[in-house]
Amino acid sequence: MNEIVLMSDPSVAAIPVADCGEPLVDVRRDGRLLVDTRKQDPADAFAHLREGVLERLVKAQTLLLPQGLRLLFVEGYRPPSLQRAYFEEYADQLRAENPDWSAARIHSAASRYVSPPDIAPHSAGAAVDLTLADTEGRELDLGTRMNANPEESDGACYTHAANITAEARANRELLGSVLTSAGLVNYPTEWWHWSFGDRYWALGSGEAAALYGPKELAEEA
Repeated sequence: MNEIVLMSDPSVAAIPVADCGEPLVDVRRDGRLLVDTRKQDPADAFAHLREGVLERLVKAQTLLLPQGLRLLFVEGYRPPSLQRAYFEEYADQLRAENPDWSAARIHSAASRYVSPPDIAPHSAGAAVDLTLADTEGRELDLGTRMNANPEESDGACYTHAANITAEARANRELLGSVLTSAGLVNYPTEWWHWSFGDRYWALGSGEAAALYGPKELAEEA
């Protein structure tokens, strides 16, 4: 995808889902990844991912270890109800700031920052928000805070934004190189968002169908 395709694009929703039935697993279980708790929720849903996504993150991390760096996991699975709440909250903000915008424009603009609930990679356990850290867990400079929206960051949250430092750009390129090598794809409006097996991944990778669809954590109990 040479141009940015937003999550709200019909081409994403048109990708069928052939869920492989892979379970959600707690990434904290074996301690292979550094886990930040800033997005922790009462059910600990945030710490879950599909098993295949976790294994790919571990593979990506092995490429960082010789440089004394680690992946810092911040958020993985997000229940569909929470995803819906996040999307509507941001859409409401955009409506208040842009009362002349149409419903379609609000929906599209909101999808730059929060995926529409019906196709959200996080709710499939397929997406992860993460960054780079040293072995002590200290975050590297990647240009913006994680989850900075386009308005507050003046677009610097976009993966290939020009208005960041050379150091931040190099760190983003490093993060991207190891995750791409492990088979994940980035959502270009959010440097921290990477996924595998979801509809957006399938579209970007030329796959006929997504491997993972929306899932409830209770199904794993």
